Amino acid sequence: MTNARVRAHTRDATVDIVIDGEVDLANADAVQQEVFAAVSNRLAGVCIDLSGLTYIDSAGLRILFALAERLRLLQTECTVIAPYGSPVRRVIELSGLASVVDVRT
Repeated sequence: MTNARVRAHTRDATVDIVIDGEVDLANADAVQQEVFAAVSNRLAGVCIDLSGLTYIDSAGLRILFALAERLRLLQTECTVIAPYGSPVRRVIELSGLASVVDVRT
């Protein structure tokens, strides 16, 4: 079984969500529940930090695309942090996620 840890820190009108470990089909539903629970409709911005994520598959990408769509509907800014050269950054670039969210290092 894969492990992922989700931590959320709210400050003012933004929330920083840090996801560490691995996200795949086995734990994607639990990760999505934790991520979505951290996002309210009163936020101005959400930052998803994937610096500690070592693996993400299509189920994990589905979470990020669903979150991006939810935030677009709420008119809330979405930023994803993924280090250059990391496998997670490469998956993000190949998936097209960078066209719907702001991806930074």
